[in-house]
Amino acid sequence: MKNALKYVLVLLLIILADQGSKLWVYGHMELGPNGHIKLFGNLFKLTYVLNYGMAFGIQLGFKYGKLCITLVRIAASMYIALHIIRAVARSAPRMWIWGWILVLGGAIGNGIDSVLYGVYLDNAPFDAPMKWFHGQVIDMIHLDFWSGIMPSWVPIWGGQEACVLPIFNIADVSIFLGLLFIFCYCKQVDAYEKKHKVPDMVV
Repeated sequence: MKNALKYVLVLLLIILADQGSKLWVYGHMELGPNGHIKLFGNLFKLTYVLNYGMAFGIQLGFKYGKLCITLVRIAASMYIALHIIRAVARSAPRMWIWGWILVLGGAIGNGIDSVLYGVYLDNAPFDAPMKWFHGQVIDMIHLDFWSGIMPSWVPIWGGQEACVLPIFNIADVSIFLGLLFIFCYCKQVDAYEKKHKVPDMVV
């Protein structure tokens, strides 16, 4: 029970940190590259941008594509939460559980943007079929190793202004670190499964 409480508290901290940073950016920064705030020269700065699609701005090219993305985020978050509950009940390796906590916190953070921001921050695109479930995710962490106009032959981003690393947010960082944890501790989980004969521990 004590460990379960720790997981819940860290999960809430991730969500609060993510949402707090996004709302601060929304209230204090100008949208677009001209309103950036330099933290470490041009290399590390805050740039307020909106992402209507998935990771790297990838979108589904039909009217209700965003709705599908949002519903998948919700379903994935629910499944991961159930998976974590089962893993905690079975006393699975802690670092592996922490990895899934990080992934869940990031998924919920970006899911909140998709579900609510179109209504409460009015940031759904003008041509969106509805505001609910069509909110745009707020990104701001900008590691600017290189930026410029992509060649026209590059799929999806050809002819558009882009940078080497996409602009991201705390939720994205949490998901990345969580997946890294999960990958690093897969062998521990395999050993746990063999020892305790649990065939369906890993998703």
